[in-house]
Amino acid sequence: MNGLLVLDKPPGMTSHDVVAIVRRATGEKSIGHLGTLDPMATGVLPLLLGRYTRLAQFFGQSDKSYEGRIRFGFATDTFDAEGEATAAAQPLSLSLDELRQLAARFHGEMDQVPPVYSAKKINGVPAHKLARAGAEVPVKPARIVIHGFQLLTLEGNEATFTMKVSAGGYVRSVAHELGQLAGCGAHLSGLRRTQAGPFTLEQAIMVEELKSLPTAEAIEARLPHPRTLLPEMPSVTVDEQTAGRIRNGMQVNLPEFSQASLVKIFTAPTELLAIARRVAGTLMQPVVVMG
Repeated sequence: MNGLLVLDKPPGMTSHDVVAIVRRATGEKSIGHLGTLDPMATGVLPLLLGRYTRLAQFFGQSDKSYEGRIRFGFATDTFDAEGEATAAAQPLSLSLDELRQLAARFHGEMDQVPPVYSAKKINGVPAHKLARAGAEVPVKPARIVIHGFQLLTLEGNEATFTMKVSAGGYVRSVAHELGQLAGCGAHLSGLRRTQAGPFTLEQAIMVEELKSLPTAEAIEARLPHPRTLLPEMPSVTVDEQTAGRIRNGMQVNLPEFSQASLVKIFTAPTELLAIARRVAGTLMQPVVVMG
């Protein structure tokens, strides 16, 4: 099965667990997800299936949107509710407005230190594996962009929020740092991804619904149309002679695309053949060929 599946990940599962479920449901072994979600988190998890895994490089830098909860009073070693408290609990003494003033600092381009318990790889090994083995985890700050961070409500010691952040940004780290500023510690107590790039919850299929679909054809019917993927790239349908040249890795002339840097090339309405890059004028070089 070739395409992109948007799932609504349930709590308590790793992204790897979800991939295993999709393998069983679709019979497709080659599956890759676009952006890990922690086990505690729920929401939008796009997965590339079959030959579409070759397109992962074009989805890598998408912004993500979230809604969630931050619990004030103590920090944890994982920066979320699944970790162990790192100090005794302290009361939250700030109002919602005062917390909002602190939250305003988390906006725009900044350096962020990832949690040591994360999937970020250090010399090829996920940081969380090193941390659980008791090894020192030399995490380095990463440059990210927070496009928006709003605290919505405060009930007791728990605040609700929304956030939009660039690829590579950790919501857990923001919760942790906000707790430090508040003087009492804090951690992420709930998280739901509402959007990943162009993909939203409205498009997403629940895992239980996926399991209930009777055939591979029924699952394929729920995949977004290939031409709607990577909407920043224009699409073109080519004849078989041109398609043959592309399959052989040869450059082709596409007169209608003198301005586009990347183009999706189809051989039929839903048959994606390649992604090509403009090298000069209207001359295009295939960079990914689907087969």
